[in-house]
Order: sequence, then structure tokens, then C-alpha cells
Amino acid sequence: MRWWDIAPVLELEHELFPEDAWSAGMFWSELAHARGPGATRRYVVAEDADGRLVGYAGLAAAGDLADVQTIAAARDQWGTGLGARLLTDLLKHATAFECDEVLLEVRVDNTRAQRLYERFGFEPIGFRRGYYQPGNVDALVMRLNVQEHVQGTEETD
Repeated sequence: MRWWDIAPVLELEHELFPEDAWSAGMFWSELAHARGPGATRRYVVAEDADGRLVGYAGLAAAGDLADVQTIAAARDQWGTGLGARLLTDLLKHATAFECDEVLLEVRVDNTRAQRLYERFGFEPIGFRRGYYQPGNVDALVMRLNVQEHVQGTEETD
């Protein structure tokens, strides 16, 4: 993701997450940590064949822990594997950042996303009550052991 992607990312963000969408400032802040030798973030966008932005994802790394900050796919891309491709990219970068674990929060009512994360080996470890505001929706916290994930994908190749 680059600065010129922020406007189309915000359009998709507000379409998909109208109650708790990120602001432009939040994306700018994340991108400030995504470049250079000390980068601790990975942000990526996906475009369709016509150049329309159809998805984006972001990861933050700190020490041996990474956190999926955001992941989204346009509704017309649901079921195409785009979410899995975005998540695969983030997990490759978690490995590059030398992280042992990856955490994420997902809305308790977003079972479609939960199934995606479970397919990748994420396991539920707890809840964050009222995490998504202003709707006061709980978040399911999930964790993935990166080394186990890498070994598992190597065994299925």
C-alpha cells in the first residue's frame, strides 16, 4: 500500500465497516512504519484486472509478535480466495519479521472471516468485550503459531 491507495482504501473501508471504519490518519500512521530498514508494518492492496482496488490488508510486528491490523475484500470478491491470498502475504511477512506468533481480532458476528482464519490454523484464545465501537461488538481474539503454520504448509506442498 502506498499513499495514493489511501483514498480508494477508505472508500472500501467505509463500505465494509460503516460503524467502525479506520480514518485516513490511521492509515497514514501505519504507512509511516511500513518503509525503510526499520519497517515494522506490511500493508498490501489487491486490484482487479481493471485496476480497481478490491482488497487490502495490514500487519504490525513488534519483537516476536505480529498482529493482523486489518484485512478486507470487496463484497464482489467474497468467495474468490482473495482473503486467503491477502492473509498468506501477511503471514509470509510475519515470518520475514521473525515473529513467532500472529494475533488478530475478529468480530464475533463475522463467522465468514473466522472460518478463513481457522483454515490457516488460527485458534481462539479469548474475547475483547465491546472492542468494536460504537456498536459495542465483542472481538474474538485468535492466535497462530507461525512455526507450526510454516511446517504445516511445507508438509502439504
